[in-house]
Amino acid sequence: MSLTPRLARIAFGRNCPSTLHISRPFTRQPLRLATFINPALTHRRPLHDSPTSSTKPTNPDPRENPAHDLAPHADVNVGQSRLADFDLKGRVFVVTGAARGLGLALAESLVEAGGKVYCLDREDQPDKHWAEASKRVMPEWGGSMHYRQQDVLDTTNLDRTIAEIADANRRLDGVIAAAGVQQIMPALDYGPADATRVMSINFTGALMTATAAARQMIKYKCHGSICLIASMSGCVANKGLLSSVYNSSKAALIQLSRNLAMEWSPIKPDGTGGIRVNCISPGHIMTPMVAQNFRDVPGLRVKWESENMMGRLAETTEFKGAALFLLSNASSFMTGANLVMDGGHTSW
Repeated sequence: MSLTPRLARIAFGRNCPSTLHISRPFTRQPLRLATFINPALTHRRPLHDSPTSSTKPTNPDPRENPAHDLAPHADVNVGQSRLADFDLKGRVFVVTGAARGLGLALAESLVEAGGKVYCLDREDQPDKHWAEASKRVMPEWGGSMHYRQQDVLDTTNLDRTIAEIADANRRLDGVIAAAGVQQIMPALDYGPADATRVMSINFTGALMTATAAARQMIKYKCHGSICLIASMSGCVANKGLLSSVYNSSKAALIQLSRNLAMEWSPIKPDGTGGIRVNCISPGHIMTPMVAQNFRDVPGLRVKWESENMMGRLAETTEFKGAALFLLSNASSFMTGANLVMDGGHTSW
């Protein structure tokens, strides 16, 4: 009889002893499991580390927590009211990086659909473009636009600001994380401080915005929607522009949206959850930041315009429909997705 089956029966029996004994004639001494452990490894940091050493968290099983409540019900006036799936009346939203540029345009789209929108930005006062946008608000449509000075790097006050908005309205229905910066620099010139700054704003700021919002959605049992503004630069390297850390931060957002969607999309027995998380990945847009790029890099605009199928750059207003789609019931079965809108840039 071979040794292997005998060892198997001893070692993997129902009551496996801590010390393994092998009967004669093989040995008279117990074979201790500790003899197989390298003592030099016992003081090393574990490969997987988390705040708790007992039970590790895992994602909820979608089969046990199906998000049926996100699906349209018979009481929804689909077909009886114009564009009912896009109606945001009575809903409350937060948009970061919304003092100007793309963030402001996306905030406007929610206001036009009847949403109450809080625009957050690090500027003490929004610029003239925000003032112009606020004048375009039509009160009879039910929407409104409000400004709050808030830097996404100030995570303590960011969480407090979003909590105050939710508490004042007893709800929070959606968030767009659009705050971001870009730094053009050869990779060899990057120092830790430069890389940390870009990643802190573009990635960590978006993560903290999303988690602050999710806490309030869970508190008020709002089955909300979160949209992270990534970029096609998270999928490809931009020709003619050395921005390795910016591009990497946008790739991180695309992956972040998938993971947050996995955690928050199912609806738990207590009614919390049902939070959809998606990305928009724009192509090259005419924003103040991009205009500065053109001043810094001669010929860059011609280069970029030649790289997509439409032969032009996008305007910020061309992404309003996508934001409204993702923040409304029109996208009720969409989560963990990356919506690429780049004029065909990444298609050839």
